[in-house]
Amino acid sequence: LTFGYFIQPLETRVGAQRASLGLAQTFPWFGTLKAKQAAACQQVEANYADFQDTKLKLFREVRLAYNELYFLHQSIKLTQDNLQVLNSFKELARVNFESGKTGFVSVLRVEMEEQELKTKLDFLRDSKTSFQAAFENLLNVTLQKEMIFPDSLELVTLSYQQKALADSLIANNQQLKQLQFQAQASQEQTELAKLMSRPSFTVGVNYLFIEERSGVDIPENGQNALLFPQVGMSIPIFHKKYQALQNQASLNREKTNYQIEHTTNQLQSQLEFLLRDHIDAQRRLELNNGLHDLAERSLSLLQTEFTTGRTEFEEVLRMERKLLTYQLELVRARVDINNAVYKINYLIGNEEFKY
Repeated sequence: LTFGYFIQPLETRVGAQRASLGLAQTFPWFGTLKAKQAAACQQVEANYADFQDTKLKLFREVRLAYNELYFLHQSIKLTQDNLQVLNSFKELARVNFESGKTGFVSVLRVEMEEQELKTKLDFLRDSKTSFQAAFENLLNVTLQKEMIFPDSLELVTLSYQQKALADSLIANNQQLKQLQFQAQASQEQTELAKLMSRPSFTVGVNYLFIEERSGVDIPENGQNALLFPQVGMSIPIFHKKYQALQNQASLNREKTNYQIEHTTNQLQSQLEFLLRDHIDAQRRLELNNGLHDLAERSLSLLQTEFTTGRTEFEEVLRMERKLLTYQLELVRARVDINNAVYKINYLIGNEEFKY
């Protein structure tokens, strides 16, 4: 839409031209607008896939942070329970020393064990504070109350078999989707660059405001003029510019295709390692379940033998340390199983565990 006002009026037979009003529309070559729409839509899809990837990654990080807090909570609880057991051992060692059954070194060994566990307990508490701060940052909140954790972490199972996981990775991973949409957008931009090198057309209408001439009597004196149609054509001259745009879009598509191939290989390797970690965590859970039961029975027998003087107190302490280790490994194995599942679900774009 244009408007012009003549400072020096242009005289015509029917009067002076005072102003003009023009309305024109340019139309690109056939298919250009459709190509622009297609390229823009593909880029929007790529941006949305990036948003989905960021969202799923955040859900995964929240889950992992919660699991680490659970592990630290259980570690603190088990260490505190173990300190109480050591305190009873110390009383038992002192009674046996006073009765002459053992030397004072048994009492000292318990105290050494206590100091080590207290130092470890302080470290676990500091770690929990740090992890809770990170957890709050992920949620963008400040927790006003102490977090409550279950006694046992519920195990999460994989939704698919290994072959189905590999197929779902290719079909649903958001990083791959983003790259695929970018490759399609580059393809559309190549076609768009070709169409932009074609001519464009303009059609319009002009309306002239004519001032009436005074002192004369002529037909159509001062009558405004409507001139129609106005037709134009714009022919691009610098074709090298559009050829460069085509080459750029083609190279972008080629680069993105290489990125898709590289990312696919990386994600498949990550999936294999996560499946290995998942299987290993299941093995450790089964192993430490059995070792924990054996350690409990062994500790009970060693306590009885120690009270009758048939075993050294050091054996009792060693078995107590093993029992604590197996308890912690049980918690760690359950956490690792769930962590592996959450990481795999992120890779395959599974939104079932996003909340």
